[in-house]
Amino acid sequence: MGLRSQLEAREDKILSPLAARSASSKGRPRPEPECSLRPAFQHDRDRILYAKSFRRLKHKTQVFLAPTGDHYRTRLTHTLEVSQIARTLARALALNEDLTEAVALGHDLGHTPFGHAGESVLQKLLPGGFHHYEQSLRVVDHLENDGKGLNLTYEVRMGILHHSKGRGKFLAAPDEQLDLTLEGQLVRAADVMAYIAHDTDDAIRGGVITRAELPQVVRQVLGDRLSRQIDTMVRDLIDQTLKGGGPRLVMSPQAEEAMLALRDFLYKRVYDNMEVHIDFEKASKVVTELFMRLMEKNEFYQSCLSTPPPADIDQRRMHAADYIAGMTDRYALHLYEDTFLPKPWGRI
Repeated sequence: MGLRSQLEAREDKILSPLAARSASSKGRPRPEPECSLRPAFQHDRDRILYAKSFRRLKHKTQVFLAPTGDHYRTRLTHTLEVSQIARTLARALALNEDLTEAVALGHDLGHTPFGHAGESVLQKLLPGGFHHYEQSLRVVDHLENDGKGLNLTYEVRMGILHHSKGRGKFLAAPDEQLDLTLEGQLVRAADVMAYIAHDTDDAIRGGVITRAELPQVVRQVLGDRLSRQIDTMVRDLIDQTLKGGGPRLVMSPQAEEAMLALRDFLYKRVYDNMEVHIDFEKASKVVTELFMRLMEKNEFYQSCLSTPPPADIDQRRMHAADYIAGMTDRYALHLYEDTFLPKPWGRI
């Protein structure tokens, strides 16, 4: 028996009957020989970790645009915190940690520069709209690996595509049908746990809010510090899900209510705060003008994408959106400055 087969057999022995098994994956878009050392989901996790789009997350905004402080979150540190929470949950519930981590590491690969400000601009500029979760799937399916994609398993791809909750409930309702493994559902929950806790921490650090201003239900149920908030949410989901014993995740009404209250508070006081938001208006201008330049100037398009623009206007829009969505904040600012701002004359 080879090493991969041994690891697959160990999965079958130690994981919950509700867990996804690597050996039972629905497969990849393109058939390929499986790795002799790693089960399929572990292989996927490694492919995402080494992807260029994953490395670029370190210079993409989470909430605060280009913060000068060293301790504010970026899209990369957010992703790592989601991965940590999701793996803790998966291990406690005897679910597949490799699948959980692969989905967590890949869930935000399609995020634009400047956070949701960039996403909002592309949403308006593309006739079919733009959503970062769909772009994340496009990255792993078509854009990475010089246009060949990463050829990930179905379970990882669906976990990436369906990770986003918007402002609605983040746990599946009893009668809700999701094309998601329990591991994929874990990442949905871990994503919310991570960002409501660390965005609160960053907003307090930035002087946008104070601990005393947190809603009373949040302070009473979750606490007012990041470590206690995460610990409370994680323990509650584990305890309630184990008590439920069924094929879905469960939290107590008290914990879920407090989490939703904290998220609503963050939208009102942080995400839509004009002090935080004012630079995002400028960032929106950067994204808009770069997109229009790619659409209107053939020489600019070719210099950026190293290929002549396609004749089909919808295809050109999609390529322009792909290019901009893949940018880091600093690359977008550098390209804007180089393209639109005058340079001092160099002769003396």
